[in-house]
Amino acid sequence: MLQVPFIRDNKDLVIERLAKRNIDAAEDINQVIALDEDRRALQTKLDNALAEGNKLSKEIGGFFKSGDIEKANVLKEKTSQLKVDSKELTEALNNTTNALNDLLYKLPNVPNNLVPAGNTEEDNEEVFKEGDIPVLDANALPHWELAKKYDIIDFELGNKITGAGFPVYKGKGAKLQRALITYFLDKNTEAGYTEFQLPHLVNEASGLGTGQLPDKEGQMYHVTADNLYLIPTAEVPGTNIFRDVVLNEVDLPITITGYTPCFRREAGSYGAHVRGLNRLHQFDKVEIIRVEHPTKSYEALDGMVAHIKTILQELKLPYRILRLCGGDLGFTSALTYDFEVFSTAQDRWLEISSVSNFETFQANRLKLRFKNNQGKNELAHTLNGSSLALPRVLAGILENYQTKEGILVPEVLHPYTGFKIIN
Repeated sequence: MLQVPFIRDNKDLVIERLAKRNIDAAEDINQVIALDEDRRALQTKLDNALAEGNKLSKEIGGFFKSGDIEKANVLKEKTSQLKVDSKELTEALNNTTNALNDLLYKLPNVPNNLVPAGNTEEDNEEVFKEGDIPVLDANALPHWELAKKYDIIDFELGNKITGAGFPVYKGKGAKLQRALITYFLDKNTEAGYTEFQLPHLVNEASGLGTGQLPDKEGQMYHVTADNLYLIPTAEVPGTNIFRDVVLNEVDLPITITGYTPCFRREAGSYGAHVRGLNRLHQFDKVEIIRVEHPTKSYEALDGMVAHIKTILQELKLPYRILRLCGGDLGFTSALTYDFEVFSTAQDRWLEISSVSNFETFQANRLKLRFKNNQGKNELAHTLNGSSLALPRVLAGILENYQTKEGILVPEVLHPYTGFKIIN
C-alpha cells in the first residue's frame, strides 16, 4: 500500500509513474489527498473536543468541591454536548479513514524508474540470454505427449480425481519432481536462506498484507466456512511471518526459503500455450523471500537474479531474463525480472520465475518495520522470487533433454534422482 505522506509530497511523480501501468491515477490521487486532509481536520477537531472535555471535567470537580453547584451544572451541560460532538466526530473520522484505506488498497505500487513503459508482455525488455537451444529430432514431442509415452505424468487421472489443472505425477516423474524440489532447497540454503515449512492456507489479514486481497482477478481459492485462502505462492505465508513486527536494523537482511504447493484459479483459456504443465491450478514451487534495509534492496534484487542464474546454468537449460514493462507488472511490484526457459519442442519461451522488489508497498500493509540507528521505526523493503516454479522447469527438461533412447536427466540432479534417463 502506498504511503499517504509519499503521495502527498510526490503527487506528480506518483501520477507519472502509475501512467507506466497505463493507469490515469490523477483523480484517485487527488481524492487520496482530499480524504487525508479531511481525516487530519477531523482528527484535530476530535482531539480538541476531547481535550476541552478533560479540561472542563477538572473544572467541574473544582466547582463541586468549592460548593459552586450552579457553575458546575453549566459546565456539565457543555461536557454533555462535547460528548455528543466527540461521538459524531469519531464516526466521521472512522468513515473517512475507511474510505481512504479502501482507495489506497485499490492503488498499485509505483513502478521503479527502470520499468519500461508498455501495455503487454510484448513490451517487456530482454536484458539477458544464455544457453544453447538444442536441436531436436524431427519427431520430437511436447512434454504432455512425452509424459504419456513414458507414463510419468497422468493429466487424465488428475482430471478424474479433481479436474483440469491438477496432474498426477507417477514413478520417475514423481521422483524427478521431488529431486528438483530438494535440489532447489539445497541451492537456496547453501546461499544463506533459512528453510521454513509454511502453512498452505492463510487468513484474510495475510492475504491483505501481501496484496493478494482484495482479489481483483478472482485467482484465490476461498475456503468460505473458515474464511481461509489456499496460498497462490509461499510468498504469502512467508512474508506474513513478519506482519506487525518491529525488527532491529542489525537483524537485516532476513532471508528465508520454502517449498509449498500453490493454488491459482486461472481464467479459462485454451490452446497449446496452456496444455499440459504450461498452466495449472495446483503446482509446486520453491520460493526465496527477503526482508531488506531500503538502501540495500536493489542490490539484493540483483543478487537474487544472479542466484537463480546459477541454478539454470547447472540445469543447462537455455533461458532469458526480461524486465517487465508497466502494463505487465504485478500489482504489488515496483520492479520485476521474469526468467523464461526455452521449450524447443513447443518453440516458445515458458515463464519459470518472477523476482520482484516491492519496496515498502507490502511492508506498509504488513506494518513491517525496523528500528533504525536513530531509534526511529522505518518501513523495511520486501522481495521475493521463484527459485524455482516446478511445472515449466519440468516441461523444459522433458522437452529439451529428450533423445531417441529416452529423456536424459540433467547431471546435477543425478544424486537426487538415482537414475540418469527416463525410458
